[in-house]
Amino acid sequence: MFMEETPPEVSLPLSVKPLSSPFPSGCPGLLSDAMTDVPVDSAASARTSPPEGLTLAEEEELRSELAKVEEEIGTLRQVLAAKERHCGELKRKLGLTPLDGLKQNLSKSWHDVQVSNAYLSASSTLEDWNEKLTQSEAYKKTQETLSQAGQKTSAALSNVGSVISRKLGDMRNSATFKSFEDRVGTIKSRVVGSRENSTDGLHSPSGAGDKPPQDNTPF
Repeated sequence: MFMEETPPEVSLPLSVKPLSSPFPSGCPGLLSDAMTDVPVDSAASARTSPPEGLTLAEEEELRSELAKVEEEIGTLRQVLAAKERHCGELKRKLGLTPLDGLKQNLSKSWHDVQVSNAYLSASSTLEDWNEKLTQSEAYKKTQETLSQAGQKTSAALSNVGSVISRKLGDMRNSATFKSFEDRVGTIKSRVVGSRENSTDGLHSPSGAGDKPPQDNTPF
């Protein structure tokens, strides 16, 4: 019979050493690389370094002046809001409506436009163009052509009127028109004569003078 051999006991170390890093000792890790890729705030960098051509003292002076100007702007806005509220209260007490204010604003705007240099310059330019246009040869020829056309139209209309009058005169002097007038006159005389006869018969009835007057004297 064979004897079974027992494996030798393996002694475990008391402390386990940490695994060595896969990166070289001089290289940073992945997390540190990601953190280094974060962009730096430009405003913060601008605070540390002054703009090109300015010293630190000049930069501080400009920033101080900017802060003062912004503070003045805020104060003026508050004053303007208070003035607008006061103006609205005065208009309400006077009974002025927003429509009245709009009319006043439009009138003032139109007056400002009329007295502006651009409006005056445009008006003078238009006057110059108008004068040049009226004095040009093309305008004069066009005006003469229109005048001649108007004269010809008036002459044509007068000729048409004279032709119509002449035709009417010829029609009245024609035999047909005279025969028609004679017939109308005959019919008119017959109608007038029959009316006169009927009127005479009504005023003087026949047999009215044959009867003697009745004697109504009592006995």
